[in-house]
Amino acid sequence: IINLSSCFLQGILERLDAGEIVIGDGGFVFALEKRGYVKAGPWTPEATVEHPEAVRQLHREFLRAGSNVLQTFTFYASEDKLENRGNYVAEKISCQKVNEAACDIAREVANEGNALVAGGVSQTPSYLSCKDKAEVKAAFRKQLDVFMKKNVDFLIAEYFEHVEEAVWAVEVLKESGKPVAATMCIGPEGDMHGVPPGQCAVQLVKAGASIVGVNCHFDPDTSLETVKLMKEGLQAAKLKAHLMSQPLAFHTPDC
Repeated sequence: IINLSSCFLQGILERLDAGEIVIGDGGFVFALEKRGYVKAGPWTPEATVEHPEAVRQLHREFLRAGSNVLQTFTFYASEDKLENRGNYVAEKISCQKVNEAACDIAREVANEGNALVAGGVSQTPSYLSCKDKAEVKAAFRKQLDVFMKKNVDFLIAEYFEHVEEAVWAVEVLKESGKPVAATMCIGPEGDMHGVPPGQCAVQLVKAGASIVGVNCHFDPDTSLETVKLMKEGLQAAKLKAHLMSQPLAFHTPDC
């Protein structure tokens, strides 16, 4: 019999501060695309509403494989992304319903074991379209409102190619009072504007992230190299943060 109460007694930072290596999940869009539930191209998570059983099953597989954290399937679930390039999801389903369903499914499965639930936001078309800071933050805040309503355990800003936007995301997520992690999809050369990994980490921690790292785009070895550069940058700035890595869950070329 699993003691479900333990997962509510110890949060992500308590676990990390105690020296625990915390294992997460990931790669949902690739896994569900292969299974026929996500459309390649948009990579949006309307399956939380249209095919909840598929999302629930993948969460359960990760839990049984040993994941300590179940991340809500809210990758690319900002309202602007759900209506981008003719996507029907924002109009026919709504940003709120996609995010709410993702939270409910993740929590349902997390309660089957000793797992935490992390609500996630990712980079937005608004930023890439040169919208101003207020508009970009408003997109994150719509998702955060749902995460607060559903009481996720902590928050992740993931898959950011520009540290400026990642910082904006962290600033919004910190309004929750919950722990915030931030990961960038960068390699050793830094973000799309040439900001080095170490400086990216410094900016994210100063914005309020307690956990920083990388995700997607690169293989485990390259990701580890980038995280090492982040760690060195934090040490040079005399800042402390926990580190995380989520390599691309797909075949990657040698770099």
